[in-house]
Amino acid sequence: MEQTQTSHNGTAATTPGAQRRVLVVEDDATIVDAIATRLRAEGFLVQTAGDGPSAVDTAEAWQPDLLILDIMLPGFDGLEVCRRVQAQRPVPVLMLTARDDETDMLVGLGVGADDYMTKPFSMRELAARVHVLLRRMERAALAATTPRSGTLRLGELEVDHAQRRVRVRGEDVHLTPTEFDLLVCLASTPRAVLSREQLLAEVWDWADASGTRTVDSHIKALRRKIGAERIRTVHGVGYALETPTP
Repeated sequence: MEQTQTSHNGTAATTPGAQRRVLVVEDDATIVDAIATRLRAEGFLVQTAGDGPSAVDTAEAWQPDLLILDIMLPGFDGLEVCRRVQAQRPVPVLMLTARDDETDMLVGLGVGADDYMTKPFSMRELAARVHVLLRRMERAALAATTPRSGTLRLGELEVDHAQRRVRVRGEDVHLTPTEFDLLVCLASTPRAVLSREQLLAEVWDWADASGTRTVDSHIKALRRKIGAERIRTVHGVGYALETPTP
């Protein structure tokens, strides 16, 4: 396990993001070193773990602000790590997968991951995604202290902005922070079609069209939770939240 970044005089770095802790969980030493080096250059504090059990122990002891988590790990896999860490406390998770497998992505999102990247990936994009995830969590924390009032009701779907809760037919539906923000974005203009690029920019604060697969996977995960019929696909364009016919 590696220690946090320090400056030449032994004190913690004070560059932007220095107070943010990132735990990198990956058993490939070359990938770990590359990720850790890039994130330290960005000013983050970094620790690493190479297997499932040590990842869970480190997360509990160190309380990271974000996890970068490979799916394939010794001990037990990244999905189980995600389940156990999220049971301790909510923390944003960027999942890494060696396969461009939609099933892996959906399962990862289902156990609490907020985003995913498929190997190989650029360190520039990974660092950008880390910044985006942390900014979104900061916005969510701010919204929790200054909430929008009222509950949006679209037929049997209710979106409570103040409590960041969603109900379908009166039953609570557990959404990840990303899924909630995506639903709120769609619900802000019911029936209007929002392009993948618009959703990517609004929800992920990410302007690169290469990330639109991320939007598609989160939409599929959201459909599984609130009902597939509630989100309409407009092929070649994007998605719209359906509302009941008056």
